[in-house]
Amino acid sequence: MKCKKIAAQLTLLFTGLVMSSTLFAHGMSEADKQRILDAGYDEFIWLGASHMLSGYDHLLFLLGVVFFLKRFGDIVKFITAFTVGHSITLVFATLYGIQANYFLIDAVIALTVCYKGFENLDGFKRYIGVKAPSLIWMVFGFGLIHGFGLSTRLQQLPLGDHGLVMKILAFNVGVEIGQIVALSVMLLVIAMWRSHTSFAPFSRIVNGGLIVIGALLLVHQLHGYQHSVYADDFPLNRDDHSHAHEDMRSSALESYPRRLNLAPEMAPRSQPESPVAEQEEVYEEYHDHGDGHYHSH
Repeated sequence: MKCKKIAAQLTLLFTGLVMSSTLFAHGMSEADKQRILDAGYDEFIWLGASHMLSGYDHLLFLLGVVFFLKRFGDIVKFITAFTVGHSITLVFATLYGIQANYFLIDAVIALTVCYKGFENLDGFKRYIGVKAPSLIWMVFGFGLIHGFGLSTRLQQLPLGDHGLVMKILAFNVGVEIGQIVALSVMLLVIAMWRSHTSFAPFSRIVNGGLIVIGALLLVHQLHGYQHSVYADDFPLNRDDHSHAHEDMRSSALESYPRRLNLAPEMAPRSQPESPVAEQEEVYEEYHDHGDGHYHSH
């Protein structure tokens, strides 16, 4: 019972970390773009490794792939299929400048995470009543998608034309190094846990968590896609929020019967043309209450 509680806590902690805003931002930062301007191949290797180690969606899929694998030969076979797949699209899509909206690509990658968790729980036979597709070919096909996602990130950098092929290959080598490091940790933890009686319930929690996290990532990426493609439909971001308020204020003033001077100064009204108007002559004093709006008395 205690082991189940620990497993649940670990899963919740891992889920919280994955869904944090810091991990969501695993694209190419401005610092990456600056550092890569005059970088050598070793910098591209480091960048590839760090990008894979921060690529939560890639790591979640790999966790699902190796979770129930025991034989070293099987681990090598499936990881090789994934590596060949993502290397093909990473190299050729970057080399030929083939691009797509990275939010959509990451949304498909999120679906691959859901798929692997569902397949690990024997969902095809249990819930659909069919045999699961060939796993080796699915891992290879998903590798192609993951490689395309890596390519869209790499193409955000100023790669230039000189030594482009070697830069791409160096980045790919770094990705493989990061992948090996991550897999080593995963396999060690899984091997240690497999000998405990809590592994069966722990495996259901983890793979169910893969489905849930994959679904949340899917929603997140689709939301990002909407913002990137239909930006005009989302006016209340940080910049447009103030513009929206300015537009609201100016439109309200246009319908106001008397023209106002919004400058924070003493502003006399125009000279009256009649005794009645003379009685109404006053000075309007404007006060700033610290909220960015001026109020008259």
